[in-house]
Amino acid sequence: MLNAEIMALYGLIKDWRAAGFYETENHRQITHTVRAGIGTGRLIAVTGPVGIGKTVFLHRLQDEIAREKKVTVAESLSVDKARTTVPTLISALFYDLSREKEPKIPTQGEKRERELQKLVARSGKPVALFVDEAHDLHGKTLIGLKRLMEVIARGGGNLSVILVGHPKLRNDLRRPTMEEIGHRTDILPFEGLGEDSRAYLDWLLDQCTEDDAPLDEIIEPAALDLLAERLTTPLQFAEYLNRALEAGFRTGQKPITPDIVSPTLAPDFDDLEPRLTRQGYSVKVLADQFQSKPAEIKRFLSGQLEPARTRELAERMKMAGLSL
Repeated sequence: MLNAEIMALYGLIKDWRAAGFYETENHRQITHTVRAGIGTGRLIAVTGPVGIGKTVFLHRLQDEIAREKKVTVAESLSVDKARTTVPTLISALFYDLSREKEPKIPTQGEKRERELQKLVARSGKPVALFVDEAHDLHGKTLIGLKRLMEVIARGGGNLSVILVGHPKLRNDLRRPTMEEIGHRTDILPFEGLGEDSRAYLDWLLDQCTEDDAPLDEIIEPAALDLLAERLTTPLQFAEYLNRALEAGFRTGQKPITPDIVSPTLAPDFDDLEPRLTRQGYSVKVLADQFQSKPAEIKRFLSGQLEPARTRELAERMKMAGLSL
C-alpha cells in the first residue's frame, strides 16, 4: 500500500484494492452459468491463476445472489482447506441454514446427514455452497461432495456446490481417477484481462484518482502500455503500479515514464517456478503429484536437471494439464 505522501503527489484518493471489480465478458458469462446452475443442483468449478480476481468475483456474486433471496447462500470459512473434510463442509451448511445462533450438529454420521437433509428440504429454496481455495481439497472430499449432493436431492432438497480455485483444481478434476466427480462438474475458466488489460489500467486509475484528474499527468500512456504488455492480473498491476510510483516519488518524477516502470518489473516474475505457483503448483505439490523429490523438482524449475529427465517430467506435466 502506498503511503499518504506518495498518494498526495500523484493525486490518488484510494488504494487500488478499493477500486471495485472490473467486469469482462468472461466474467459475465461465468456469472450467467453459475446463476443458471445453482437452481438445478449443479457442481461447478471456477478456476484461474493467483491474483486474477477470483475471490473478489466470488464475494460479489455471493452478495448479489443473497440479496435476491431466491437461493440460500452458504460458505465454507475453513482456512486449512487441505484438512477440510465433508463433515466440515456439512457443518458450514448447518451454520448458514439453521435459524439457531448455535446449531446443534449431530456428531454421528448417519444422523448428521439425515438432519441436514431435512434442513435443506424445509428451507424451500435451492442452496448454494461456495468453497474458495478448493484446489487444496483432498480428492476424497471432492468425491464426498458429490455424494452429499445426492443425499440432499434424495430428501427433496436442492444443493449446488461452487468450487473456486487455481488451475490445479481443474487439472485434478480431469484426472482419470477423479472421473466419478470430474465428469459431473462444470469447469469454468476464469480468464485474465487479456485484451482488456490496457482498458483496465485506465479504469483503475480513474477509480482511484480525483474526478476529472488528467491521468497522463500521473503516468504517461507509454508507461501504461508497457505494464499492459508485461502483466496479466489485477494483483500484478497493483503491485507494479505501487513500485513505479514509489520509484518516481524517490526522484520526484511526475508523470511516471516508461524508463521508471521498466526497472521495477522483476526480471524473473514470469519464470517457470512463479508461473507454476500461480497455477497452484508449489515445489511440494509437484513432488507429490509426479513422484519426485523436492530437490529434483527445484533443479527442474531452475533448468539444472539432466535433459532426459527434464523432458520426461515436462511431458508428464503437460499431459496433466500444467501450462509450462
